[in-house]
Amino acid sequence: MPEFGDLMAKDVTRHPLVPLRDLVVFPRTPAVRLLIGRPSSMAAVERALAVDRLVFLATQHEATVEDPTPDQLYTVGTIAVILRSSRRSDGAIHIEVEGRERARALAIAEDEGCFMATLRRLQAEPEDPARLKALLARLAVALDQYCQHYPEAETLRAVLRLPDPGQMADALAHGLSVGVEVKQQLLEAVRVSHRLGRVIELLEFEMEKRQLDRVIHTRVKRQMERAQREYYLQEKLKAIHKELGRADERAEVEEWRRRIEASGMSPEAREKALAELRRLEQMPPMSAEAAVSRHYLEWLLAVPWTQRSPEIRDLAYAEAVLEADHYGLQKVKERILEYLAVRQLVERPRGSILCFVGPPGVGKTSLGRSIARATGRTFVRMSLGGVRDEAEIRGHRRTYVGAFPGQIIQMMRKAGTINPLFMLDELDKLGADFRGDPAAALLEVLDPEQNHAFRDHYLDVEYDLSQVFFIATANVTHTIPPALLDRLEVIRIPGYTEREKVEIARRHLIPKQVQAAGLKPEQVSFSEEAVQLLIRGYTREAGVRNLEREIGAICRKVARKVVASGANREAYREAITAESVRVLLGPERYRPMGLRSQSEIGVATGLAWTEVGGEVLQIEVTVMPGSGELTLTGKLGEVMRESAQAAISYVRSRARDLGLPANFHKEQDIHVHIPEGAIPKEGPSAGITIATALVSALARIPVRRDVALSGEITLRGRILPIGGVKEKVLAAHRLGIPQLILPKENEKDLMDLPEDVRAALRIHLVETMDEVLPLALEGAWPPHAESAGMPPIWLSSTSSGANLNAMAE
Repeated sequence: MPEFGDLMAKDVTRHPLVPLRDLVVFPRTPAVRLLIGRPSSMAAVERALAVDRLVFLATQHEATVEDPTPDQLYTVGTIAVILRSSRRSDGAIHIEVEGRERARALAIAEDEGCFMATLRRLQAEPEDPARLKALLARLAVALDQYCQHYPEAETLRAVLRLPDPGQMADALAHGLSVGVEVKQQLLEAVRVSHRLGRVIELLEFEMEKRQLDRVIHTRVKRQMERAQREYYLQEKLKAIHKELGRADERAEVEEWRRRIEASGMSPEAREKALAELRRLEQMPPMSAEAAVSRHYLEWLLAVPWTQRSPEIRDLAYAEAVLEADHYGLQKVKERILEYLAVRQLVERPRGSILCFVGPPGVGKTSLGRSIARATGRTFVRMSLGGVRDEAEIRGHRRTYVGAFPGQIIQMMRKAGTINPLFMLDELDKLGADFRGDPAAALLEVLDPEQNHAFRDHYLDVEYDLSQVFFIATANVTHTIPPALLDRLEVIRIPGYTEREKVEIARRHLIPKQVQAAGLKPEQVSFSEEAVQLLIRGYTREAGVRNLEREIGAICRKVARKVVASGANREAYREAITAESVRVLLGPERYRPMGLRSQSEIGVATGLAWTEVGGEVLQIEVTVMPGSGELTLTGKLGEVMRESAQAAISYVRSRARDLGLPANFHKEQDIHVHIPEGAIPKEGPSAGITIATALVSALARIPVRRDVALSGEITLRGRILPIGGVKEKVLAAHRLGIPQLILPKENEKDLMDLPEDVRAALRIHLVETMDEVLPLALEGAWPPHAESAGMPPIWLSSTSSGANLNAMAE
């Protein structure tokens, strides 16, 4: 028979079949040991041992199949001889087999408990010697390089000494670490040249893969060298800590890391926190630096990053809350509701910040609380009164001992949400010194274009304040820096009328103080006369803070009586009348300063604006023989002194027209005094009041007691507009003064007055002093008008004397 013949079947044989899992046996290769445990395979082995010791070894398609069918076996396998066999105690059989030749299964049938395969032997056809020689040369080179890359495969070099190229290819296929599918393909390759070419491809592929692995390994090693070093050092540090009993510290660090990952903080803050945590791991636990790092991490995790309270967007509910919490202030409520409506329509509104401006006790802070309740936001309040250090706003840098975040971040931590209502109280009382200007720091907080990236000096990361609803409060605006005021939308709350105070006391103050004193509503009641007496005789304010305090004092005295009544405390009842108020609180503290008992010469009633609302002042002027000396007393400010001098200059320039002696300024001394001299007084609006009192004193004509004046005077006698009109008018109304004289140019300010105030007052609007004197002085003016048959000027119907009722009509 030739060495290489055509593929043909010498004969067809029939042998027992043993299925193999994850294994391919090649012909003429070293013996293979097998463990036979399946009953059908054991029957096949026993049958072969009983006949000629030959079995057909075929590999399964799927190794997980326990009992394969003929369709689940490869048809090409190896006829092998059983060299040795032994049975184990559990019944399984150990056999050692050696492959002899390839064969293809023509048919597989089950016979006596095992598979019997009808086989046809497969033999190779002749090959071109030159092609085989070239393939063997390539194989030698490839195998040499393979063994260099894989030193453990050095034994494969012995394959090159085999005489048969086909046996050489089968031996290499048996020794290579390739998959079962690849080995099955080599087994099914009958032509020797095909097998050699495929083996060479496998060797070259394995070498390329090994080279690629080395490149990747080098690259990864270079990249991971530092990480591996850190990991090694960290593991050593863990072992050291464990030996020192510091295992709890490692648990603490892991807890920090978990909290940082779950906090939802910004990427910048997260990176900063993890860097600080790495520093903390390397520090001795009891060192001062470790305490500083822990404090910093606590603050980073304490401020809210993603937590928000759900907003209430029901405008009707907001209106109901404002009405329930506050009486009056209709225009203020309307403006607040408009503001809330806009915030509901715009998803992320960026507009001005509300600023409530008004005297103490008018409800600025409580309005903020009501807005927070109406919108479902958390309410936090920060008082800016007396703050002089910029670090109070932005915080201290961590390089300072005892450093802390600023009040903004502290209040955000207290709120616990990223969208609270943040009230900045007493904005007008900010200070500034060598430590910085807090107002300048607030510019970043209150500017909608900047506060989305607010940076606290302590945290040193950007923090988003754009979703915070800021509301500021102030008593005045002239002390607020212009740049800061420009970012605020001012809503003025001037004060309450007496009727409004009575209603506020009835609806809010009395129930609140009754409850605070531990009383039941039926145990004490207040008459309207008692509340009015409290307002007039025991308080003098634009708001209701002192009124609430006096009501609380009465409730506490009643509570004492209830406790003293003993067993009858449940049945105790007391009605508070005006007389009861005098008994409980003592004599009235304030005398009415409105209407004087009679008109007096040289005494005029003026109106003043203060930080706590409007006030009524009495301005007195007296003249006496002398040399023309001018005396100003009453702790007057520079502007008020200049107003007095301007008034005197006007009177001197108009002495002839006013019927005054031309040389009165040389023969008489003039003394201008404003009572309550311990209180500083300043402002230009007392000009016409001083001029009226001066003319009255010089002309010996009384000033009407039922008229109050306010306006700035020029040397030509023109009346200039003033500020604080609403507060001044409310003060006059509060003290029962029926007529007012105000500058014509302030007519626009009168429309903001409450309806009941406009109905109760007669307001004269004037442009010159010639219009003021007939209205303010008693009798005809000038004094010679009646003797000349002229009608009194102050009784004539002029546009400047039109009252507010006529204006309203």
